[in-house]
Amino acid sequence: MPLAPIPPSAFTKVAVGIDRPEDVVVSRDGRVFASDHQCAVAEIFPDGSFKRLGPRGGAPNGINMDPQGRVLIANFGIYDKEEGPLERFDPATGLRETLVAEVGGKRLTSANYPVVDRAGNIWCANSTHAETWPQALDGRADGFVFVLRPDGSSQVVAEGLKFPNGLALSADDGFLYCAQTSGADVMRFRVLAGGKLGKGERYGPVLGKLQGRDEPPVAKPDLGYTDGVGMDALGNLWVCLPGADKVVAITPSGEVVTVIHDPTGEIVNHPTNVTWGGPDLTDLYIGSIRADYVLKARSPVAGQPHVHQMA
Repeated sequence: MPLAPIPPSAFTKVAVGIDRPEDVVVSRDGRVFASDHQCAVAEIFPDGSFKRLGPRGGAPNGINMDPQGRVLIANFGIYDKEEGPLERFDPATGLRETLVAEVGGKRLTSANYPVVDRAGNIWCANSTHAETWPQALDGRADGFVFVLRPDGSSQVVAEGLKFPNGLALSADDGFLYCAQTSGADVMRFRVLAGGKLGKGERYGPVLGKLQGRDEPPVAKPDLGYTDGVGMDALGNLWVCLPGADKVVAITPSGEVVTVIHDPTGEIVNHPTNVTWGGPDLTDLYIGSIRADYVLKARSPVAGQPHVHQMA
């Protein structure tokens, strides 16, 4: 089935009252978890209610899951002027632990989004070392991507990035895609043996405009600050544009298709991440850094399964 626009009216608000639900992850057995500023992670139930799990700490941002069902948390600590490590929370035991706090002598202040490949490597972005995260949107290139390998070693594998944000892997784990928020684009890196990356290149076109200081205001629908990304089963890379209240998809041919747009922002309010769940991976969930709810709708295309969703 080809991509088709999803109208804002097709979405249902779930987990109403949640705090800063930047991202969502769905387990193999259908459990749904979302980021929540008040705890480690919140579980969203089929009736739309939610329960907070684990201790509070920092600002859980992008989340994902390992094959053992543990939730990986990119802690965007800079939001609260705290440390920003890569963490892991086990819903079965309630244990929240730090996996990586420093890489190659670089302290993590703004871990942003983790993704796991079949080899067991955890890839994650650290967006900036600015004093506050809004300062980093000036285009500075101080962000990087790091890897945590199965043997416990970690390494910076791509640097000089403009606020690296959401990450996604191609279906064969051959490429890693990374949104550059203050680049208004997506970078693509070839994944090399041993948990390393090749040289990056822009994937698709620039996706909008950035608001420069002392410049005329950019129209909201044209704002191109890229955030979370997600790959669907047809190889389309969905990209969230929170400033525009929009989600677009870059097709394998490089075409950009608007999948979701809410000009009013009343329903789709600053979308920051997309993920898929359900038996056929067509339950679409959208997180937000502004809304106090998570959005759910049926997707016109199934999502590409993450490692933890594979049989």
